[in-house]
Amino acid sequence: MIQIPVLYSKIHRATVTDAQLAYQGSITIDAHLLELAGLHAFQQVQVYNITNGNRFETYVIEGPAHSGVIQINGAAAHLANRNDLVIIAAYANIPQEMAANWQPKLVYVNPQNQPKPAPDPSALLAVAY
Repeated sequence: MIQIPVLYSKIHRATVTDAQLAYQGSITIDAHLLELAGLHAFQQVQVYNITNGNRFETYVIEGPAHSGVIQINGAAAHLANRNDLVIIAAYANIPQEMAANWQPKLVYVNPQNQPKPAPDPSALLAVAY
């Protein structure tokens, strides 16, 4: 059976609240956002820094629920600064037969990293053309 990697979930345009170099490597994420995204402590994630273009891979540490915390820890703190915008993404391997109907979990946040409604898909298409 062929397995293909797909986007499992993402937290879109989160604001980095802190970057701590003197800390074991990881990203601390608000527990409520983790729940909404279906992410778990110690799960591998990729972080895409919208502000400066850096990309890195790390693992999740659960932060206090509803705190809005998105803290970059350890060596990755060289790649993101406070107030940078980031996308946090996780991938999963699924059977190829499931790919056509796959729907990732997408979490959109406001500048305080509180959940907000997903954008209107038709508005996104209008921007693309």
